[in-house]
Amino acid sequence: MLSNSLDFQNFMEVRAIAKRRLPRGIFEYIDRGAEDERALKSNRLAFDRVKIRPYVLRGAATPRSTSVCLFGSEFVTPLIVSPTAFAGLVHYRGEIELARAAADFGIPFCAATEAITSVEEIARASPVPVWFQLYLWDNEAVSYELMDKAWTTGSRTLVLTVDTPVMPKREFNRRNGFDIPFRLSSKNIFDVALHPVWACGVLGRYLATSGLPNFANYPQKYRKNLLRRGGGPSLNLMPELNWDHVRHVREHWKGTLVIKGILRKEDAHKAADIGAEGVVISNHGGRMFDSAVPPIEVLKEIADSVGHELTVLADSSIQRGSDIFKLIAAGAKAVLVGRSMLYATAAGGRQGAMQMMQILSDELAMTMDLSGCRTLADIDESMLVRGV
Repeated sequence: MLSNSLDFQNFMEVRAIAKRRLPRGIFEYIDRGAEDERALKSNRLAFDRVKIRPYVLRGAATPRSTSVCLFGSEFVTPLIVSPTAFAGLVHYRGEIELARAAADFGIPFCAATEAITSVEEIARASPVPVWFQLYLWDNEAVSYELMDKAWTTGSRTLVLTVDTPVMPKREFNRRNGFDIPFRLSSKNIFDVALHPVWACGVLGRYLATSGLPNFANYPQKYRKNLLRRGGGPSLNLMPELNWDHVRHVREHWKGTLVIKGILRKEDAHKAADIGAEGVVISNHGGRMFDSAVPPIEVLKEIADSVGHELTVLADSSIQRGSDIFKLIAAGAKAVLVGRSMLYATAAGGRQGAMQMMQILSDELAMTMDLSGCRTLADIDESMLVRGV
């Protein structure tokens, strides 16, 4: 464990710290799901229904290893920091804190389209290349300009999110005034006032330096602050998004292409046919489509079908190292983690993020030791018992 550790030892404890430190609107923007939040609950229940059947007496002289090779690069553990909007709102320059933590720990960091720190600034601050996540907008030329900008900063892995042709219905955001654009009201002004450390240490520092946060990856003429003030026309998601758009991205992007938001093997095959190198089996952490199936319930079918062609990754509602173990056993090569990284960054910036990475890595290692697995290659579906 890191020295000078913060006062949390697991996901739920760091979540509680973030809940105390962040205004309610920002915390719930990260924490909650869509509509009735059934997908959010189902994700957790799906993990809990899967049990591990361990081997015993499999000790060996060779040390246990959690290392993994992804797209030609070695990493210390099968964790990837998921692209998340507004990491910069949980901590001052939070995206940079989180990117540096990932680089120091030895795992990939994926910068988000909707970040409040530009991909150029994140790339300059990170000692290793970052991945970049892209949404396709209705103005496709702008998306391609952003793709090119990411390439020039050194990004060589593009994560194209395809499960968001339209924005979901998140009623709590509207009630809190933290839908986009943010709405100032007596309720959320009072909410901020109840969190003076955040108001001064995060919002106040932005106001004193760069002004009210904005979507820093947007071109200048489209750029607005979070109250949608300033700038010109709006950029919108693309309801007509289809595989031809993905094919054009593949033709344009010279590096590794990963398609995020896959839940069907037919779509995974299409990703392979187009020339993608990877897919992320994901329901967006229960934040997008409230009736979507939990990833762990379809992961094996997809991995068995395309795992020989594609690098299969997975995400959504991971809280423990044992969750990571289960996803790897079901066919994922590595997992993306989002909420835990945001909570930890809120709790302690770069140090908090590294501590959470260490906790998840240690829990995975412990699960492997208790299950008789020396390497990730030892983990397979035969170790899982489903539906109990």
